[in-house]
Amino acid sequence: MPSAGLTLSLRVDGLALLFALLILGIGLLIIFYARYYLSANEAVGRFYAYLILFMTAMLSIVLANNLLQLWMAWEITSISSFLLISFWSFKSESRKGARMALTITGAGGLALLAGMLLIGDIVGSYDLSKVLSSGDTIRDHALYPVVLTLVLLGAFTKSAQFPFHFWLPHAMAAPTPVSAYLHSATMVKAGIFLLALLYPVLAGTELWFFVVSMTGLMTFLIGAYIALFKHDLKGLLAYSTISHLGLITLLLGMNTQLSAIAALFHIMNHAVFKASLFMAAGIIDHEAGTRDMRKLSGLWQFMPHTATLAMVSAASMAGIPLFNGFLSKEMFFAETLEQVTLGSLSWMIPVLATVGGVLSVAYSLRFIHDVFFNKEPDDLPKTPHEPPRYMKVPVELLVVLCLMVGMFPDFMVGDILAISSTSLLPNQPLPDYSLSIWHGLNLPLLMSVVAILGGLLVYAYRQRLYRFQSQFSETDAKLVFERGIQGVVAQASRLNNWLSNGSLQRYVGVLLLLVIVVTAIPLMQLNSAAGRVPHQSVNGIEITLAVLLCISAVVTAVLHKRRMVALITVSVVGLVVSVAFARFAAPDLALTQLAVEIVTVILLMLALFFLPQKTPAESSPVRIVRDLAIAALLGGIVATINYAMITRPLDSISDFFLANSKTGGGGTNVVNVILVDFRGFDTLGEITVLGIAALGIFKLLTRIRLAMPSANDKGIAWSEDAHPPVLVMISQSLLPLALLVSAFIFIRGHNLPGGGFIAGLVTSVALIQQYIAHGVDWIKPRIKVNYQNLIAWGVLMAVLTGIGSWVFDRPFLTSWFDYFDIPWIGEIELASAMIFDLGVYLTVVGATLLILANLGKLTTEHRPTVRDE
Repeated sequence: MPSAGLTLSLRVDGLALLFALLILGIGLLIIFYARYYLSANEAVGRFYAYLILFMTAMLSIVLANNLLQLWMAWEITSISSFLLISFWSFKSESRKGARMALTITGAGGLALLAGMLLIGDIVGSYDLSKVLSSGDTIRDHALYPVVLTLVLLGAFTKSAQFPFHFWLPHAMAAPTPVSAYLHSATMVKAGIFLLALLYPVLAGTELWFFVVSMTGLMTFLIGAYIALFKHDLKGLLAYSTISHLGLITLLLGMNTQLSAIAALFHIMNHAVFKASLFMAAGIIDHEAGTRDMRKLSGLWQFMPHTATLAMVSAASMAGIPLFNGFLSKEMFFAETLEQVTLGSLSWMIPVLATVGGVLSVAYSLRFIHDVFFNKEPDDLPKTPHEPPRYMKVPVELLVVLCLMVGMFPDFMVGDILAISSTSLLPNQPLPDYSLSIWHGLNLPLLMSVVAILGGLLVYAYRQRLYRFQSQFSETDAKLVFERGIQGVVAQASRLNNWLSNGSLQRYVGVLLLLVIVVTAIPLMQLNSAAGRVPHQSVNGIEITLAVLLCISAVVTAVLHKRRMVALITVSVVGLVVSVAFARFAAPDLALTQLAVEIVTVILLMLALFFLPQKTPAESSPVRIVRDLAIAALLGGIVATINYAMITRPLDSISDFFLANSKTGGGGTNVVNVILVDFRGFDTLGEITVLGIAALGIFKLLTRIRLAMPSANDKGIAWSEDAHPPVLVMISQSLLPLALLVSAFIFIRGHNLPGGGFIAGLVTSVALIQQYIAHGVDWIKPRIKVNYQNLIAWGVLMAVLTGIGSWVFDRPFLTSWFDYFDIPWIGEIELASAMIFDLGVYLTVVGATLLILANLGKLTTEHRPTVRDE
């Protein structure tokens, strides 16, 4: 859809390649692992369908070359993750966790959409290649703070940054393969990918450095601190994920040379060790029957192989030397020493980073010691043992990567890190950096040593920390979120109940007040409603008709209780409008309006018979004054708008139709040519809707039972002479004349005022008049026409006329015309549009009679049924 700026295009640069490898590589291991994790009675097919959809959406995000395409894939990840988290929908925590995740990430997605639309407007394109080369344009724009805020809201909600972090731990209700995939390479990493993708565009300003780095720092510390106190194995890992995501965000927010490279390095390392840790946690839960760390202990003696794998991954998470996590965390420490984000207070960031490292070591040590060592396990649901052999293969492969990257970093990831870094630092050479294990005795190494020793010390004295934490009441984010949602729903229900009280008067009043507010403000800024176009002269007849129109409208409103009088006055309004159309050279509209008025009056007279004899009580005087004020104000506004429009020059497309009506459509009646040729597809849609509406009304009338009054509201009985002879004779005499007029209007419609729609209304009026004059018993044996079939044939004939143009390699509904010399008639023009117009004619006749005739039958024994017409 190039007109909307949306193209389906893909791009692969270093950053996209890195994330694609993580998504596909870890995704493959997750698929293999889930084969052994899920039981035989699970809906495995549905699970894999959701997982593959999730993987595809994530891959679409990283490979998209269009901002709108990226956003669409972004939203699909929210939906597919909702399906995965709620996979065990019989559990309340699964349903609530899925709703929370969808709400938070969905709201962030809306903010992101707004940000991307602004970016596209600033750059003039949604093409990502152009956007990434327009960093200076975006940063210098006045809307840059708004764009940055909206994009960061999308990224922070997706990557569970503070204060949106609370949804991620509750997503642990998903099956462990989902948790492993979501926390390592997908979903939360989508937010990180967005920050990295737009780093060349949005970074480089003080606002970026401050907001992103401070958000990352708070998330890093809060996640690490809470992880230390979690008793649920997956809960501990969830908060550790939040902490490490904060670490990556902090790196992307720091204004140092190597911070972006360190962020990419830690993205790779975190994906590897976190996926293996979650899969190890799934094995423990699968084989021991619980994830409660207060029950899990001493599992080393039961499952030493799994324990070894988990300990290697946990050591990598803690940043222990010779494991991959140590290298990227040391780069992180080094970059905190180089930044100047907080000016003279910038020394606080490396200090707090070290504190976060201490907590990271502490919760990693707790994971190892409390689960695999400590005391003998007791009160376990089942006796723990090693899982099936191949269930451990994905964990083993990831653990090997932790070791290989930790010992041979340059060989393992040097090239991919360099390639991906060029995407974050375009048009400039990469700064010098080293991936070697040993960088000498320096301050970052000291920070690592302090973090390790401090983590050991914190864990050794953890009981005191637990007692301190026990003073604070634990808040369940899930319950707070649910209460908030229920509060919003309650407020919405109260507002809805106040607005939707069943009063049509209130609905119309609120709508009109909104129209007044929207239109009155710009009109007040208009100094004068009068334009430059001169006024047309008016004569006495026109003034008289205008006054008659106004008086009839007022009388209709005032005497609405006197239904026959109101019906007559409202028909006068329609008649004057028809005359107005004729006055302003619109004979087709005048004929249509006149025919519609006749049909409408007949319809209202049929309906009035079934209405209650007495109307409800009038509104109170206060309400009448209020409604009169609203009506007067809106009428004044509409009159002002009309006056302003008709007194100003108008560039109309009418000249095009006037010039091409004969040559392109073969007719001089421009209105009819537009209906059957230029805008034939619109007309086809309209007659289809008309037919559907008629069938719907017929269905509503089928077997309906209404009370039929025997007298009017004054007790006067209805006349027993239902079919007066004078009416019978006049209607019978008018029928051939009306049908002749209808045929005349139809045939000449292509070149003179008329056409299928008007002719169909004239025919309908002539036939319904026979129902009124003679009754159903007399009509039924004489007019054996199924009106439903008439509608079907009309629409089908119009469609076939359009399809016929394909035979001649023309677009749908292209018309054809030519001139023929017919004996005794002479030269005459014939056009294929007349067949289309015949379909319009049949549809109008069928729909009008299906409604009116069956409404009239409600008072007879020939009540409409599904077997009737």
